[in-house]
Amino acid sequence: MLRVDMPGREPLAIRHAVFDLNGTLALDGELLPEIFPRFEAIRSRFHCLVLTQDTFGTAAQVSAALQCDVRTVTRAEEKAAVVRGLSGGVAAIGNGVNDAPMFRAADLAIAVLGPEGLARDALLEADLLVPGIDAALGLLLSERRLRAGLRA
Repeated sequence: MLRVDMPGREPLAIRHAVFDLNGTLALDGELLPEIFPRFEAIRSRFHCLVLTQDTFGTAAQVSAALQCDVRTVTRAEEKAAVVRGLSGGVAAIGNGVNDAPMFRAADLAIAVLGPEGLARDALLEADLLVPGIDAALGLLLSERRLRAGLRA
């Protein structure tokens, strides 16, 4: 769990980290190598969940490699419904148009500018924009970094 106390704002408490797959954790269906050094720490701190339309048919391999739940969804609104169904605070991490509804439903939305780019709709719904998935994972592991980016 992550808790960030910020002057002038409600504390941020995050129990779940929900990730988009393609464009965020993976490129062309293959997991990005930079996620592995930090993902074990992420798993130990949060309940991790990957939501994907499974464009490349790699959901089962991703689940095994990351040792976390991977759910296949067919519409953007399904991502938002999953996030709304989680209690205890949710950080959503993604880059696509279909991540915008998930971002609106989350307590913390981190947009990743990765090798696939970043959709305008996702950017407009994000609390923070980071230059890549490694930076997003780093934020989830550092209360001070989050506080610096979110304080009023």
